[in-house]
Amino acid sequence: MTTKQVEVSILGQSYRLACSPETEAALLEAVARVDVEMTKIRGSSNVRGTDRIAVMAALSLASELLKLQQSVRHGEAFPAEEIRRTMRQMNEKLGAVLDQHEAL
Repeated sequence: MTTKQVEVSILGQSYRLACSPETEAALLEAVARVDVEMTKIRGSSNVRGTDRIAVMAALSLASELLKLQQSVRHGEAFPAEEIRRTMRQMNEKLGAVLDQHEAL
């Protein structure tokens, strides 16, 4: 697996990160998310120091992840009822087509 070096900026600080070409887009998305969270914390609180801001951002993102994981476990993160309704409609259409085919 080939790796490449990617230069990114988080809270104005440059970092050189290694990643595979296949994961570069996801890495850049994660970098952007971390940068937004750290910038938000720096601007909306009296927390100073990059290390403290990073810890607060990590806690915020971890909390968000845990809430999402809990929602997924309880079937809340996906529009379950909409999926069920769509599946019922598809089954009804399929049944109608099969009925027409059998009638021929």
